[in-house]
Amino acid sequence: MTKVIPHSIFSEFDINLFKSGKHFKLYEKLGSHPLEVNGVKGTYFAVWAPSARSVAVVGDFNHWNEAEHHLHVRWDGSGIWEGFVPELGVGTLYKYLIHSSNHGVVTEKADPFAKSCEHPPKTASIVSEATHQWNDKTWMATRKDKNALDKPYAVYEVHLGSWKRKGDNEFLTYTEFADELVAYVKEMNFTHVEFMPIMEYPYDPSWGYQLTGYFAPTSRFGSPEDLKLLIDKMHQNDIGVILDWVPSHFPEDAHGLGFFDGSHLFEHPDRRKGYHPDWKSLIFNYGRNEVRAFLISNAMYWLDQYHVDALRVDAVASMLYLDYSREEGEWEPNIYGNNENLDAISFLKELNETLYANFEGIQMIAEESTSFPMVTKPVNMGGLGFGMKWMMGWMHDTLEYFKKEAIYRKHHQNDLTFSATYAFSENFMLPFSHDEVVYGKKSLLYRMPGDEWQQFANLRLLFGYMYTHPGTNLIFMGGEFGQTAEWNFQKSLDWHLLQYDYHSGIQQLVKDLNKLYQSYPALYEKQFSQDGFQWIDYGDHENSVLTYVRKGHNPDKEIIIACNFTPVPRKKYRMGVTKSGSLKEIFNTDDKKYGGSGMKNKTLKVSDISWHGLDNSVEITIPPLGMVVFE
Repeated sequence: MTKVIPHSIFSEFDINLFKSGKHFKLYEKLGSHPLEVNGVKGTYFAVWAPSARSVAVVGDFNHWNEAEHHLHVRWDGSGIWEGFVPELGVGTLYKYLIHSSNHGVVTEKADPFAKSCEHPPKTASIVSEATHQWNDKTWMATRKDKNALDKPYAVYEVHLGSWKRKGDNEFLTYTEFADELVAYVKEMNFTHVEFMPIMEYPYDPSWGYQLTGYFAPTSRFGSPEDLKLLIDKMHQNDIGVILDWVPSHFPEDAHGLGFFDGSHLFEHPDRRKGYHPDWKSLIFNYGRNEVRAFLISNAMYWLDQYHVDALRVDAVASMLYLDYSREEGEWEPNIYGNNENLDAISFLKELNETLYANFEGIQMIAEESTSFPMVTKPVNMGGLGFGMKWMMGWMHDTLEYFKKEAIYRKHHQNDLTFSATYAFSENFMLPFSHDEVVYGKKSLLYRMPGDEWQQFANLRLLFGYMYTHPGTNLIFMGGEFGQTAEWNFQKSLDWHLLQYDYHSGIQQLVKDLNKLYQSYPALYEKQFSQDGFQWIDYGDHENSVLTYVRKGHNPDKEIIIACNFTPVPRKKYRMGVTKSGSLKEIFNTDDKKYGGSGMKNKTLKVSDISWHGLDNSVEITIPPLGMVVFE
């Protein structure tokens, strides 16, 4: 006799929404839910397995024996199996044992909607319940203003497993991060933190990009409620939280989503569309209604239940193109004969429209590495509907330029100036991400040419140029203090380097650049608009100097930037300016407190000598490998 009582929390309307792919709060229905039925406490289970012949809940409570707790299939063709098990509560370990109608295949799967999972390498789901009392009302009420596209975004990208470790190379916990990481991000004046994926993943070297528990924060650092505490603390300190989110692919681990009920349930059945050759993983079937509902519900879940402020969507390019990373003959064109994945494109549009409509003040950020058009344009204009896009071309060109010895840079000035030709085609975020400091690419610092002084001066100049270039900014952890080694996910950052002046100088520079960026509206109010940027001179390649203006809404508050990409100081360098009066230096990457030589400008009187096509000009000093900002 089964020990599962027939029970449902689905209405007919829920089922109709689910079948049509429009149910975006499936986490309230599917999965495990502690509740009370007819005065008896227990747990309700519901799982989508349309190809199943039988589904049993197995766990520590029944010694993983499938004979006792069989779920009941719904009569409505939804493919949902459900039921109530008395006396099971929070903390119960469980999986679904599924006998498929497909040639007698048997699978044992973690719950796709589990809100908590065992610590890897263990793989069971855990019945859990939300208990955290949020204390971020002020942040949530004002987020729309702080998180807007005309506000500063200085993002600190973090891999929780290797930001800092303790004792015998042990992980910190979410609650420890709530003290240490929050304090550090606040001290460094970053506006946002971005977490590399914190959803449950089985394999540490994937850095979290191969997910098996889409609704469960990884148990490596503690419980779901502990993660909520961390996000809550971020918000209480005016720090926005961005999560990396991976709807592009998932691993084939036996307990995961692949071949879930003995059929290709979540993945596309055609390997040309359902298998990712680069990552040896499976690709979601974006044309299947229930799969779209699963993914959009998952995005909603993190914004709703965890108060997350933005999602950075990973590997968007791999979703957009049918021939991504495939040779001739390994892909099939769409109905129009081209290489666009129409189902994925339509999914991304629906995702963005749904999330922006349901959550005030959030942002969606695309990691998209191609020139696919209108990624950050509204869906009703034909765009994909993202708020921002990573500017991968700028990152690549800039790092290529900076690794060159200064003597050769005059021949490559176009590597820097080219970005201005397309900088306003999308709402771009400028990233120096984790991908740039692994696999033999070297750390940012050790990419820089020259002796030690020049390497640090170049890194200071790189960050200065980045923060004054149009767009928002992202720095991967360790870059902000000149980490020397490549990033290693298995150990802590090299915090001991901060005992050395050059490294603490870089850290102070980034702290002050974050403050500069937030203090001068000219740097953020029009960061995605051509109106917010004007070249003074981009053609002085002989001196490797760039001069430009950044503008906000107030025409009297524009700021002027001069960059010298060589170690030769540029004294009495004449620069055209837009107004008469005087110029005051407000930032200098060559300041001695940053490890520079201390070459500065006093307040400068503007003359009426026309220069660079402007009516006025001024003679300035641009320090070696330095950037100076004037108002």
